[in-house]
Amino acid sequence: MYRWEITRAALDQRVVALVRGESYDHAAATAGTLLSAGITSLEISLTTPFALEVVTTLAREVGDEALIGAGAVLDGASARLAVDAGARFLSSPGLRTSVVRTGHRYGVPVFPGVATPAEILRAMELGADALRLFPAPARHPRWLTEVRAELPQVYKRQAGAVACALGTELSEGDRDTVAKRVGELLGRLEDAVPRPGR
Repeated sequence: MYRWEITRAALDQRVVALVRGESYDHAAATAGTLLSAGITSLEISLTTPFALEVVTTLAREVGDEALIGAGAVLDGASARLAVDAGARFLSSPGLRTSVVRTGHRYGVPVFPGVATPAEILRAMELGADALRLFPAPARHPRWLTEVRAELPQVYKRQAGAVACALGTELSEGDRDTVAKRVGELLGRLEDAVPRPGR
C-alpha cells in the first residue's frame, strides 16, 4: 500500500485506539480486546515495555485486517525500529523532522503532534500525512474551527477533526464492557458524519 492508502485506512473508522501498558502482556491483552471489539487501527505506545515486540506480534497476527502503528515515536532511530517491527504508521506527540523523514523514507505515514498554527504549517511543509492535535484536551473545538478558517487545506471535517484517538477511556474494563463501548462509539461516529464516498 502507498502512504496515502495506509493513511486513509488508518483513519477510515475515525478512531485510533491508543494502547499503553505496564507490560507486554498487558498491552497485548488490551490490543486483543480492542481488535475483537471491532477497532481497526491501533497505536502501540513506545512507552510500553517491549512495545516493539507487541507491534511485531500484532502486525503478524492481524495481517491486513487491522493497522498496527507505533506511538510516542520521538526520534529517527525509534521510527526506524518501529518500521522494522512492522508498524504501518508512526505517531509522535510533537513535530520531529527526523520521525517524518524516516517514516517517509520507508513508505510509512507519519502523524506528528501539533499544538500551534506554526507547527501545523511546518508539518505541512514536511509532508506529514495527518496531524495530531496534542494535547487535545487543551484545545476547544472552536480552536480547530478558527484554524480551519485560515488553513482550510489542513482540516476537512466539521470542527476540523477527521478522527479521534482514545486510550484508557476506550479500553478500560472487561471484554464485554469494551465491546459495548466500542460499538456505541462507532455507531455515534457513523451517525455524526458519514464516511467519505458513502
